[in-house]
Amino acid sequence: MATSIKKIALDPKSFRTYVKKWVFDPEFPKPAMLLLLIAEIVVNFLVINKIKYTEIDWVAYMQEVEGVVNGTYDYLQLKGDTGPLVYPAGFVYIFMGLYYITNLGTNIRLAQYIFAGIYMLNIIIVFDIYRKARKIPPFAFFFMCALSYRIHSIYVLRLFNDPVAMLFLYAAVNLMIRGHWSWGCLFYSLGVSVKMNVLLFAPALLFLLLVTQGIKRTIWHLTICAAPQVILSLPFMLVNPLGYIIRSFDLGRQFFYVWTVNWRLIPEEIFLNRTFQIGLLTLHVVFLGLFFWFRWRRCFPKLNIQWSNKGLKQQLNPDQILYPLFTANFIGMCFSRSLHYQFYVWYFHCLHYLVWCTPYPNIIRVLLLGVIEFCWNTYPSTVASSSLLHVCHAAILLGLWLIVVRVSTQPTGTKEETTRQGQVTGKVKVK
Repeated sequence: MATSIKKIALDPKSFRTYVKKWVFDPEFPKPAMLLLLIAEIVVNFLVINKIKYTEIDWVAYMQEVEGVVNGTYDYLQLKGDTGPLVYPAGFVYIFMGLYYITNLGTNIRLAQYIFAGIYMLNIIIVFDIYRKARKIPPFAFFFMCALSYRIHSIYVLRLFNDPVAMLFLYAAVNLMIRGHWSWGCLFYSLGVSVKMNVLLFAPALLFLLLVTQGIKRTIWHLTICAAPQVILSLPFMLVNPLGYIIRSFDLGRQFFYVWTVNWRLIPEEIFLNRTFQIGLLTLHVVFLGLFFWFRWRRCFPKLNIQWSNKGLKQQLNPDQILYPLFTANFIGMCFSRSLHYQFYVWYFHCLHYLVWCTPYPNIIRVLLLGVIEFCWNTYPSTVASSSLLHVCHAAILLGLWLIVVRVSTQPTGTKEETTRQGQVTGKVKVK
């Protein structure tokens, strides 16, 4: 090892070759990841100690769980300064733990360091996912970490519950890539129990379960998904089951126009119009159907939905998992009734994979990430920022539609087939 390092240092040509690999080659992401993890520790420390904390929802979270601590289990009676409790039961238990750890929610600085830990753990899991995917060049991880002011703000300056839900989601994805589908479904359900935005991944997850587990085992895995929801909600369901369901899974809740990031380009009366909202839902379903039929299925050249899992492949290529899951979530974001600033974390760590799936050159990929970051950092949102965000979403969605899903012709089980089957590559499809 020492000899190799010395040889690299003495040979400028060899040194340049390795630097080029460590910067541009998706096969060699570890040095960049390690440096960025060290940098993130410093950045989070500086953000916490140098930038003023902004109170938005933390006090309301503490008030909501304090109601449970005081013996109120009727969800219709639980509320904080920002309104009623509208999150599932997993949120209550996790933030109740934070309530006690932070001296009844008063030790904000300790809470910030806990969320910095959540941020670091999330980055480690995301890096591990992309290390296996071998798609994103190492330099792109710089844009994932150091340049996103909004993401650091959401985690350590605002203390929103969204990062907690996404931590469980990425842990679930990592487990699925490793072939641990039962554990993956459990962690996925825990994410849903914190905030229901994680349900945006559900259509693709159901598809992947059917492909890898068969119908019989899919029913079992859906039971695993349902069990935590039932168990965690039981104390509240026993008191007021309808109240719990109405509050924690209220799909018809109206959003405030003042906070919208994506729909500032339309008047408020259209924003609140039910016909407009139903139209967005229809487009959401239509695009999911199109991607399922014409794109996701092509990740599996020998697609066979059967009753049992006999003969089905449990260990998939990372692209076969990431492409359906991340596109399903991205489509949901594109046609969302409203995106608030903290919702950026719902797809931020997916964006880098998605843009590197597109057929665009690197300069366009980086530009898309930069413009999206600009849009989410514009406060309050403007007609221009909302419009630009939709343009970027449309460009990425088009790129995801144009890509080729490479299918190996090698026999199943060979090294070549394992490497290439179902791999997504950013080239324009030619018929």
